[in-house]
Amino acid sequence: MRLVVKLGSSSVTESDGSIATSTLRSVSSQIAQLRSAGHYAVVVSSGAIASGLNTLGMANRRPSDLAVLQAISAVGQSRLMAAYNQAFGEYGLIAGQVLLTPLDFINRQQYLHARQTLQKLLDLGVVPVVNENDAVADDEIRFGDNDRIAALVANLITADLLVLLTDQMGVYTSDPRLDSAASLVEEIDEVSEALREAAGGPGTERGSGGMASKLQAASIASWSGVDVLIANASKDSVLVEACEKKPGLGTVVNRRPSRLSARKLWIAFANPPVGRVYVDDGAREALVENSKSLLSVGVQSVQGNFAEDDPLEICDLSGRVVARGLAKVASGDLLESISGRSLGIQGSSSILVHRDDLVVLV
Repeated sequence: MRLVVKLGSSSVTESDGSIATSTLRSVSSQIAQLRSAGHYAVVVSSGAIASGLNTLGMANRRPSDLAVLQAISAVGQSRLMAAYNQAFGEYGLIAGQVLLTPLDFINRQQYLHARQTLQKLLDLGVVPVVNENDAVADDEIRFGDNDRIAALVANLITADLLVLLTDQMGVYTSDPRLDSAASLVEEIDEVSEALREAAGGPGTERGSGGMASKLQAASIASWSGVDVLIANASKDSVLVEACEKKPGLGTVVNRRPSRLSARKLWIAFANPPVGRVYVDDGAREALVENSKSLLSVGVQSVQGNFAEDDPLEICDLSGRVVARGLAKVASGDLLESISGRSLGIQGSSSILVHRDDLVVLV
């Protein structure tokens, strides 16, 4: 079995930002057990900025300036990896640092290089420890949390299971920090918008994700054909029991019956959309029910400025996102076509998004 384990800042660091060595030892011990049983694991770990703040004596005054945070993450990342090296070393394992940015998933060549690197590390018996490269990531193009990276890494290595470890038992019917009547959701077949809205935001100031972010990651992994478990990092043997498929560990999000190809997943989730188009009911039916390409004649309005090959969100007239794809027509040309129709000028209808470059999400 191939396993991706994601640890958030609230699990990796203590309340003062110091590294939670007991958590790292527990995870290392469990991964060592899994390796002995023939399983492979990749760790996706947050905590660089929190650790850097603690090291520099700034734990109580997190700055907002991006350049300062980038410098702080550089300080914290080296200490975080030192802690992982020590924890894995106690169980005879070697950790290997892999720092990724969104470009590593957006650029096809970099995507393939990242996959090759992770595969070679696993072949060498190394446990890859992945983090976003906060020290150089531009604020305009960064993930901002590691949940999404973990889901994309799960696709990258063709994982069987993604475990998102957090400071809660799993997903609740409402935010348990605000609602004492909230109950645990033990199994999810499809992540709904209602669940995302009920999930709430980050649980601590040290974290940037939160349960809504984990549900989004779970949805991406599910589309990749990967099962997901959202569970408490402090639960003993959670990784070992997860691989044994024991019930009652947290919230399980089941994989979808059909798996998206790596390219389709890249189109749907790795490439941030540049623009958005709203389509009429006929175009929606052609996309969703008949697996057709999106023709420009079906577009009612355009949002954003996009060029050919840019990623788009495709919405129905109610605003619900029904698909994502790559544009074959720039927004300016599309607007001219729509304007001409409104004046009664009938031109030829071109393909806006070809079905080979389109992923239906409903």
